[in-house]
Amino acid sequence: MNVLFAGMIALSLLFGLLNGQLSAVSEAALNESVGAVELVIKLCGGMCLWSGLMKVAQRSGLTDRIAKWMSPILRPLFRDVPSGSRAFELISMNMTASLLGLGNAVTPLGIAAMRELEGYNPKASRASDSMVMFVVLNTASLQIIPTTTAMLRLAAGSGAPMEILPAVWVASLCSVLSGVLMVTALKPLFR
Repeated sequence: MNVLFAGMIALSLLFGLLNGQLSAVSEAALNESVGAVELVIKLCGGMCLWSGLMKVAQRSGLTDRIAKWMSPILRPLFRDVPSGSRAFELISMNMTASLLGLGNAVTPLGIAAMRELEGYNPKASRASDSMVMFVVLNTASLQIIPTTTAMLRLAAGSGAPMEILPAVWVASLCSVLSGVLMVTALKPLFR
């Protein structure tokens, strides 16, 4: 990533120099760095709120209940993971955070779930079926409430940040279904 960003900066400077717009490039860099800090500050409150709510849900036992509610959906997808295990609970919490569109809460839960899934992996040299399915579901990210996207739209000045809900529902449902179908269809080829 460092090489990629350094290359983008070098290309921007080169094209700015070649076009005689070097002052515009430096002005844009300064303005956008200030804008990035302002955006982070605007998003920080929402992220703290939702991450805190997930922690409260975990300590209150709500995540255990959610894991039980999600069990009929997740059980067929993660057959080699015991229902009452920590891995299954973390997968459920990850999916719940994903449903709520909490990108920053999803990542640490996903890492923890993947570490737990390693314990059920018979071959350490390759990912298990459950690990592959989890990565696909985590990446496709079925969302009911796109909280992070709504906060970004609100920070950008949108008057109705949640007006994108129907498009998000259709797009995320299509991505999850196609991902699950592809994992299921390709699984026999990679055994």
